[in-house]
Amino acid sequence: MRYVTAADVDAAAQRLDGVAARTPLERNERLSQTTGAQVWFKREDLQPVRSYKIRGAYNLVAQLDDEDRAAGVVTASAGNHGQGVAFACARLGVRGRVFVPTTTPRQKRDRMQVVGAGWIELVVTGNTYDDSAAAAADEALQTGAVQVPAFDDPRTVAGQGTVAAEVVAQLGGLGQGPPDVLAVPVGGGGMLAGCLTWMAEHAPTTRVVGFEPTGAPTMTRALEAGRPVDLAVLDGFVDGAAVRRAGDLTYAVVARHAADVLTVPEGRVCSQMLAMYQSDGIIAEPAGALAPAGLDLLGLDPGSTVVAIVSGGNNDVSRYAEILERALVYEGRKHYFLVDFPQEPGALRRFLDSVLGPDDDITLFEYMKHSNRETGPALVGLELGDPGTLGDLLARMAASPMRVEAIDPGSSAYRFLVAP
Repeated sequence: MRYVTAADVDAAAQRLDGVAARTPLERNERLSQTTGAQVWFKREDLQPVRSYKIRGAYNLVAQLDDEDRAAGVVTASAGNHGQGVAFACARLGVRGRVFVPTTTPRQKRDRMQVVGAGWIELVVTGNTYDDSAAAAADEALQTGAVQVPAFDDPRTVAGQGTVAAEVVAQLGGLGQGPPDVLAVPVGGGGMLAGCLTWMAEHAPTTRVVGFEPTGAPTMTRALEAGRPVDLAVLDGFVDGAAVRRAGDLTYAVVARHAADVLTVPEGRVCSQMLAMYQSDGIIAEPAGALAPAGLDLLGLDPGSTVVAIVSGGNNDVSRYAEILERALVYEGRKHYFLVDFPQEPGALRRFLDSVLGPDDDITLFEYMKHSNRETGPALVGLELGDPGTLGDLLARMAASPMRVEAIDPGSSAYRFLVAP
């Protein structure tokens, strides 16, 4: 296994000059105030393909010789890497096939075909990224096409690592040294491995921290096991980071540098996405909000310089209902109950008057009258004005003559009844 070097990253930066955008480094006032640190966003969502994946994909395809280019390329992607490969194929005149799982948002699928400008064919197969990766590998064996890995290749890793080099250069242009902390989202580990490699040589005092979704702790499990392992259960909500197995190369680099990798609950990611949209005017996809969402987990030193990579902005507008739902549940504002109502006039009014607080709202009420029974269950969704009042609400419910059953957000009943 050949490790990536800082020189590989610097060479990639030269190839990417004039191709990938030198994305802005923007100070974020909101998180600077809440954390006490000086928080900056590295806006990789402003790349031509709206994610950093253009860096690794182009760096790899640009190094292919004439024979490999003639054979074409094949890749698997959850969405963003596919756009990077499509961009590289169109820019360099190379034919390619991109395999994506059925869970890839429609917006990302459409963007791949637009960015590819007729140079790529999109193949939708499997339910996870790993399913698509297996199909892409089989395609490469059958056709002789060159695989363009999303993360587990030295050329991909080197391209992703150029983000770190840009961050240090941009801070230097502001008269500052390297950041105290660089927060990096983690899927397969390509960008984390690239940033660790470059920082270790050029900014060894910087703490590089990886953040991955709680439902897809790929690198965390690999570090615990001492090798990459397959996740038995995978939550694909943070689709840009939903990988079942870490790369062999990326794991080796992360383990070699003893990097910290933390997990971030999906609901926390959703809360951050909404805050970035409403307060900062940034449209981030779930993976794009992953690093900013994890900053509060670090216990940052006051005044320290922290850079969080906003890795992508390819979010489908149709997902916002689920994003809002997950955020409200995570924040303790949204709750669901089964309430056994008396089948008599005024029952709902008594519930409103005696149970709900003055700032609580009913967001869902589903009830079917059973004419031959004295009571009937209703599914009631409540949004609390203040999450801290939940205890008082539950006490009033317990004192009510109506039988009330809370629905656990982690239960199958919850997902069946109320999940978007």
